[in-house]
Amino acid sequence: MGFSTWSYGPDQSDVDDTYQFISQNADIYSEQIDEYIPWSAWINNSSLPSEFEDIVQSKVAKKLPNQKLLLSVSLLNTDRSDLLSDYDGTIPSYNSLNDQKIEEAYFKHLDYLISELEPDYLVVAMEVNELLIKSESKWNEYKILMDNIRGRLKSAYPTLPLSESMTLHNWFNPEVPDPSAFISEISSYINQNLDYAAISFYPFFKGLRTKSDFQQPFDFLHNQTTQSIAFVETTHLAEDLTVEAFDVNIPSNACEQKDYLEELLNNAYNKNYEFVIWWAHRDYDELWATFPDEVKDIGKLWRDTGLLDEDGNQRPAYKTWKSVLNR
Repeated sequence: MGFSTWSYGPDQSDVDDTYQFISQNADIYSEQIDEYIPWSAWINNSSLPSEFEDIVQSKVAKKLPNQKLLLSVSLLNTDRSDLLSDYDGTIPSYNSLNDQKIEEAYFKHLDYLISELEPDYLVVAMEVNELLIKSESKWNEYKILMDNIRGRLKSAYPTLPLSESMTLHNWFNPEVPDPSAFISEISSYINQNLDYAAISFYPFFKGLRTKSDFQQPFDFLHNQTTQSIAFVETTHLAEDLTVEAFDVNIPSNACEQKDYLEELLNNAYNKNYEFVIWWAHRDYDELWATFPDEVKDIGKLWRDTGLLDEDGNQRPAYKTWKSVLNR
């Protein structure tokens, strides 16, 4: 049971407090590298951007000695339709996602991060089933790319468990022309290629609000995969969410959040999940206030999902978390 290191505020003291909270309330934690990929440096064998090195080394310096580490790395951009950009906003030109230069650069990227952070679990690419929704041709190229990269990683790091995360909300209830074919494709991919099923799940995206609602995707998941299961990022709203730009108006409250956490942990116990990562331990209103206007709407989607509210007060779900963690 653990959390990502997403901070609730912009200051270094907020970051430090986040790591301190994790050290006292978790036995595993997650680092995500998902803002940029220094493609140009990897392709041209040139110096890495200082911003990238600073981020990685800050995570190395703060590595928690008594908790296991999940490292999640994103190959894809925010809407999971193409490659994640470099620091200058560009992506490398390619004929196919599995072009040799893309494979070589991304392997170097992963190899560097693994050697620096020494994770116990690796998510090689994040929320990749979304790519199949966006482009079947790119998905087919992606599968070739990942098959090559996983083989190289297995040779270099034979004991490191590898996976690629899937959004359960869009595996369980995909908005595609042929849902059955989509579900079958993703299920087969996980069962045939990955060491564990890495799940990203935000139930409020599908309007799930009650314990019986929450149980449906868990039952689906257990029926679809033969692999061990890890929830690599998940959370649920503790307050109403309104984002006018997205025409989003989702009611919720702290009791509903607690209900979801209880269902999640009950399923984790009964089905012997590898681990569960709750995305943000505390509401990040302070950090959100510093976001540029163009990302404030999307940033608001997960803002009020902490086990602590924006003032650091414990919500009912926090007591559930502690009681299960201390068993």
